[in-house]
Amino acid sequence: MKVALIGDVHGNLPALEAVLADAERRGLATVWNVGDFVGYGPFPDEVVKLLRGRPDTVSIAGNYDLKALKFRKKSGKWQKTKRREKWFAFKWAYDNLSNKSRKYLRSLPKEIRLEAEGWRVLLTHGSPESNKEHLGPDTPAERLRELAKTAEADVVLCGHSHQAFKRRVPGAGDGRGGVWFINPGTVGRPDDGDPRASYAVLSITSRRIAAAHHRIAYDVERAAAAVRERGLPEDFARMLLAGRDLDAVAPAL
Repeated sequence: MKVALIGDVHGNLPALEAVLADAERRGLATVWNVGDFVGYGPFPDEVVKLLRGRPDTVSIAGNYDLKALKFRKKSGKWQKTKRREKWFAFKWAYDNLSNKSRKYLRSLPKEIRLEAEGWRVLLTHGSPESNKEHLGPDTPAERLRELAKTAEADVVLCGHSHQAFKRRVPGAGDGRGGVWFINPGTVGRPDDGDPRASYAVLSITSRRIAAAHHRIAYDVERAAAAVRERGLPEDFARMLLAGRDLDAVAPAL
């Protein structure tokens, strides 16, 4: 069994199209998506429609998806507590999602449990304990051991941190050699200085699971031009072109 593992598309349709095309070239039909369809990018509705329409795609909601859906209720509070650019990102995503896409995002769970070739697989956005927890290559081993004990899974597939990694916690799980934590990186909003999209290919047999991470070039200029054409902040275009987050391209005062 082979699966394309994606996450953190953040409204970047050109990046998503490039990743799905690469997965298709590799013969991958099944896609597992760990959330954050929207946020910052100029194509929130198009991204939701594309993934919603794929019959072999399994998706969960990420924290940005949930924030966009809550925007009308939380707008006043967030204007006082969040950076203007982040507030605007939630507003713009909400305003530019169709009713059908909002309904679809609301229908998605925060996590999904699957079985693949005998492996217990958990799809979660952040960590098994919080969709806002960042897990990455530098997460302390002790923290991963704590999460492995409570995950009730052999494989934890996560996103949110935008950091591609695969790490094994030995001695946990049900005797398969430990618990794997795998993050595919971000399709649409890289933070590491490399603007290319990131995703992972999972190869699963009854005996082993392997993850290969891939960086995919896409038309970044098209994505940045759409940011400008649709009236989003210029900093959002700079983020895409530089492969950096908001704080890197525009430090908060």
